[in-house]
Amino acid sequence: MKLYHGSNMSIDTIDLKRGRRGKDFGQGFYLSPDLHQAQMMAERTVDREESGEATITTYKFDENIMYKTVSSDIKVKVFEGYSQEWAEFIMQNRKNKSHEQAHNYDIVYGPIADDRVGLQISRFQLQYIQMDELIRQLSFIRPTFQYFFGTERAISLLQKI
Repeated sequence: MKLYHGSNMSIDTIDLKRGRRGKDFGQGFYLSPDLHQAQMMAERTVDREESGEATITTYKFDENIMYKTVSSDIKVKVFEGYSQEWAEFIMQNRKNKSHEQAHNYDIVYGPIADDRVGLQISRFQLQYIQMDELIRQLSFIRPTFQYFFGTERAISLLQKI
């Protein structure tokens, strides 16, 4: 399958240290199977960094690794949609500002906690709503999915196209 990374520059070599801490699935390299989503991320990065040009870097990835249909020692976590486990995982990673990951997965796949989702998570964290209401509110939002590659072993599975 093809995965896309949106940035303000072309990525020749993936450097995990350049990833920002406190993101949905931790500090790592994020990709999307949706070209449009990657383009929006590229434009957002240009605006945030105030430099560069919206650029999409494309990679080939064998998604069979995600579902253990090929032999691999890669640790994978898959979230098929919004759930309490997903919400707790997101909050755990967003709070983590250290250099150590809050989990031991090489690859994580699941919904993006974009602005609409983040608003509901904030409402939960401020105790305006309970977890069951958070999940109910998220059920009205169509998820956009992302891939997180957080280790050198995971990065080695990506082939730049």
